[in-house]
Amino acid sequence: MIDNEDVQLEQLEKRLQAATESIWKIAQEYGNNSLGLLGILRTLEKLHQEIRDNLFQASLPDNRQALYKLLRDIEAKGGWPYIYRTKLQALLENLDAATIKELHLNSQKPPQPNP
Repeated sequence: MIDNEDVQLEQLEKRLQAATESIWKIAQEYGNNSLGLLGILRTLEKLHQEIRDNLFQASLPDNRQALYKLLRDIEAKGGWPYIYRTKLQALLENLDAATIKELHLNSQKPPQPNP
């Protein structure tokens, strides 16, 4: 017999897959636009934070059995969700040596006073 919770999770997975495909199509439209893609990533990060802070925290179990079930699911299905942040060094890898030297020299100049 199929549990009602299993049916709900199956429906959720289908809805999330559709949302994922939609977001992926938008991202592909901005494939060469780093500012557009950065905007998408910022939006996803903000959504992640809002879900975590406003919904997930309030939904956490209040008994041992439910907490155990949640922890087992986290362990079995890939751990805790995490938004990876690209390090500045990774962004600099795409720059050529002359551009890096120019950035370095400009950073060593004293600030110019505003007239």
